Amino acid sequence: MKMKTTVTLRASAACPSHSLSEVRVRDLTFAIDEPTERGGSNLGPTPTDTALAALIGCTNVICHKCADQLGIDIGHLEIDIACDFDRRGVMLAEDIPVPFVSLVQRVVSDGPATEEQLQTVAREVEKFCPLSKLFVAAGTAVETVWTKA
Repeated sequence: MKMKTTVTLRASAACPSHSLSEVRVRDLTFAIDEPTERGGSNLGPTPTDTALAALIGCTNVICHKCADQLGIDIGHLEIDIACDFDRRGVMLAEDIPVPFVSLVQRVVSDGPATEEQLQTVAREVEKFCPLSKLFVAAGTAVETVWTKA
């Protein structure tokens, strides 16, 4: 059986208020919302928080796939992101072509992989992580720092 190389991803949402989106993906439901100080009900992360969280999740999945393919044991990862975000667009003050100006993603591996092996995995992740590619294509300056615990 040959696997499809292109698939259709689907998501939908009920939006009961100006800020709350009750998103459905496959058999899962989750909320995307604004904090109370911005008029939301704080039932979930903001859309921009969700974008960063998606990058973390994608980095984790693709990193483990690449490491497995290379036969490198990276153990478990801790990942955090610091992002400079230009809010003028979401404040409707100005059209901002690159709202996620720059981001630094820090990936810490607790596995037995050497520093050199970890950098090999990092190069593969850069080639294959679709969310990282999305940010880079949008003009965001993306830096990912890989270290051992």
